[in-house]
Amino acid sequence: MSNISINQDPADPAPAYTPSAEDLRIFVRVAALGSFTQAAEQLRLPRATVSTAVLRLEKRLGARLLQRTTRRVGLTGDGRAFLDRCAPVLDGLDELGGFFRRPDGPLDGCLRVGMPLGMAAGPLMARLPEFLARHPALRVEVSSSDRRADMIVEGLDCVIRVGAVVDESLACRPLGALVLGNFASRGYLRAHGRPLGPGDLARHWLVDYRPNPSDGPAAFEYRDAAGRVVRVPMRSRVTVDNSAAYDAACRAGLGLIQVPLASAARAPGLAGVLPDCPPPPMPVNLLFPHHRHPPRRMRVFADWAAEVLNA
Repeated sequence: MSNISINQDPADPAPAYTPSAEDLRIFVRVAALGSFTQAAEQLRLPRATVSTAVLRLEKRLGARLLQRTTRRVGLTGDGRAFLDRCAPVLDGLDELGGFFRRPDGPLDGCLRVGMPLGMAAGPLMARLPEFLARHPALRVEVSSSDRRADMIVEGLDCVIRVGAVVDESLACRPLGALVLGNFASRGYLRAHGRPLGPGDLARHWLVDYRPNPSDGPAAFEYRDAAGRVVRVPMRSRVTVDNSAAYDAACRAGLGLIQVPLASAARAPGLAGVLPDCPPPPMPVNLLFPHHRHPPRRMRVFADWAAEVLNA
């Protein structure tokens, strides 16, 4: 019998390149951290393996995805476009991997959650051990910052945000609301007196909380007797971008703050003021990209977080 060989016509296009899921995950983590070394540490891989995976992607795609400098690794324009396409692909692979699992089976894998500093240091973190005890095969990575995070770049599955939702590109799952109060340090009240009504605010100071550069100056907000939200501009001598500094500035006597009652209860030295001018409650939402089908571990975490916040 003669040997038969099939030769590809030179005019035929080369077969399309399909990146491996592992290479995609490595690229996403390097892009999120801006560092090959940190990505290797988090992924528990040799740095050479991480570097080789990204180089392999760039070579086979014919595009430079990352701009390397001696100080930082950043995304190129092509890298940003490619990163935006990676997330739904990896989500789809995760969903396929669990296609035949029982809907009530054990949770596993890793859930990457972003949340405000105050929440990470508050009841959610305090009660996280009980959640993990229910799901021993699940890992949770918490990224805490009061600024609005870029979920894709930072490799987050979801974020918990307090306040109005301003990003329409994200899907929203309401978790509850935080009841707020007005507070000042005892030292501030000794120095400036206690405000007795909205008319007194003009002679007082407010700590300006501005976690994002695009945020406007803070104002004192309260609900009047008719339930309307009233904003009162106030003087400020200090602006902060996170809840820890916000609390510290108040305790240092730099002005009034409006914070969740639960947070104030954990901060010694603060005194409540203007109880008849309560701030409007702050909504708490779980946000995730519209294009993602939320995995079951995210849905279960959201149910638990809502339970904790409404307890």
